[in-house]
Amino acid sequence: MMSQLFFIGVALVMVFEGILPFLSPRLWRRTMQQMMMQGDRTLQVMGFISMVLGVILLYWVH
Repeated sequence: MMSQLFFIGVALVMVFEGILPFLSPRLWRRTMQQMMMQGDRTLQVMGFISMVLGVILLYWVH
């Protein structure tokens, strides 16, 4: 059961990650170029905020 939920979660991440490149490849490319110009610390903070928001969302939904 737990591994099934894990793979469902991974599959949903893949779907959501693929939406922007599919709908607007130019915007996605420009966004990735801007991300590459950010410093390591900025990317770490953005990743941390994303993880915290994900945990909050999971807690709220569950």
